[in-house]
Amino acid sequence: MQIVVAYAPAAGQVIEVSLQLAPGATLHDALVASGLQTGHPSIQDAPLGIWGRKAARDQPLRPGDRVEIYRPLRVDPKVARRERFVRQGAGTAGLFAKRRAGAKAGY
Repeated sequence: MQIVVAYAPAAGQVIEVSLQLAPGATLHDALVASGLQTGHPSIQDAPLGIWGRKAARDQPLRPGDRVEIYRPLRVDPKVARRERFVRQGAGTAGLFAKRRAGAKAGY
């Protein structure tokens, strides 16, 4: 069966490896067969998923699956959004950025 293993070691950089595996192969089998562990040792303990959903390493794969290797977040998304809002200002971000001329605030 044909699958793809994807890993993004840094922002804007994606490594994709296409593999042909035997039926009944698991996520762990795909990770080992991809060979990405040799160049990126941090992958060993990284969480894995299939098509954007976390999955266990012993989960069997289906033809056409995309195995994804997740790296830890560097910044909490909530904190990043708050900081971005402060930088941009209340008038230029969010729901009220495109209000009609002369409209009341908040509408």
